Amino acid sequence: MSETHVATAQVDSSKRTWLIASGCAGAVAGVATAVPFVSSFQPSERAKAAGAAVEVDIAALKPGEKVTVEWRGKPVWVMRRTPEQLATLSALTDQLADPESKRKPEEFTPEYARNEGRSIRPDVFVAVGICTHLGCSPSDKFQLGAQPSLPDDWKGGFFCPCHGSTFDMAGRVFKNKPAPDNLEVPPHMFLSDSKLLIGEDKKA
Repeated sequence: MSETHVATAQVDSSKRTWLIASGCAGAVAGVATAVPFVSSFQPSERAKAAGAAVEVDIAALKPGEKVTVEWRGKPVWVMRRTPEQLATLSALTDQLADPESKRKPEEFTPEYARNEGRSIRPDVFVAVGICTHLGCSPSDKFQLGAQPSLPDDWKGGFFCPCHGSTFDMAGRVFKNKPAPDNLEVPPHMFLSDSKLLIGEDKKA
């Protein structure tokens, strides 16, 4: 073989090696680019859980007690009301802005909660613990009587410290307050006497 042929063979061999290396590098880069792009379409476990229904065991919940659970990133209150707390509801109708929860669509207060107690069972109250004014979280004010920022005849309920909105023991807002609506009642249902499902209200 002549020197010319040897040189040409070496060039062709070098070029082929370079082309193969470039192709492999391109393929690797393509895979590296594609994987994050595809994975971005896969919902995270947190995202999956965000809209899932939440099961709550209320067996240990005593009258007058309240627990808070998270559903769709919102604090949801589950409270077992006492007979005394329930007895105050009928006496407050004239003081409330929307005593029958008619202002908002059914998604805000389901049909089964459009009653005086805004609940399925009178003793168990479920509500989203976010003020309908600017999204603050109201505080528990279950003690009766005069207290700072509350009327002398206060019968128990919830108080939003941000702008002074007050709600009764059924989450109904009082008249002439910044909050325009009652607290939201999320979809919920009883799985048993002691198990509550928040986020769903229709059995399959």
